[in-house]
Amino acid sequence: MAREDEYDYLFKIVLIGDSGVGKSNLLSRFTRNEFNLESRSTIGVEFATRSIQVDKKTIKAQIWDTAGQERYRAITSAYYRGAVGALLVYDISKHNSYENVERWLKELRDHADSNIVITLVGNKSDLRHLRSVPSDEAKAFSEKNGISFIETSALDSTNVEQAFQTILTEIYRIVSQRQVNDSTNSPNSSGGNSSIISIDPTKHFASFLYYLQSKYYQNRKRIFLILLKVFFELETNKYSLNNPHSHSYYTV
Repeated sequence: MAREDEYDYLFKIVLIGDSGVGKSNLLSRFTRNEFNLESRSTIGVEFATRSIQVDKKTIKAQIWDTAGQERYRAITSAYYRGAVGALLVYDISKHNSYENVERWLKELRDHADSNIVITLVGNKSDLRHLRSVPSDEAKAFSEKNGISFIETSALDSTNVEQAFQTILTEIYRIVSQRQVNDSTNSPNSSGGNSSIISIDPTKHFASFLYYLQSKYYQNRKRIFLILLKVFFELETNKYSLNNPHSHSYYTV
């Protein structure tokens, strides 16, 4: 069995939606197969991890559970940075939580990466007798906005595994295909896995770190040498916050 710190890809997923829709229980069900009937509202941000296998690759999901209360909105917005996937959760028995989905989606698209993979999740599907959001209505909304849709129950585990597995697999397909394209289109490609990328470390350093980590987890020496070069150039003031055209090219 692979150790917890051994993985090929690390994907950050955020859970967003109103307070009380069951985000924390979705997280605990997927990562620990637990459910807490007396679950309290999340304060600030919490996260847990779990690894899955896709195409014989180990995908480690780092899942962030963000507080839904209005007073924590300023805190949680900072945690969208670096997220490659999001589960936008509402409670099928509370129509107001569904009505707020549009606002959450706008906030997500305002703060997260434009290529983030999003799934709309109608949670608490076990409360069939209290349903106030028709499945067809939510499905139509998701299709209109170009996102996936699924209904889950953290209580009885319905579709919880599928929701996370599906979004992680989709992200993996996108990232792995992008790596193939990078390798194919690299100016100095000679059949190897190298590619050339241009970055502005003052603006995209977090994304650059994420790219290195996912691409070269097995080759830590190479990552170290690349980062050493970046830090040296930052230290020698090669980059300026006032110069939007400051870039350097790295063979990765």
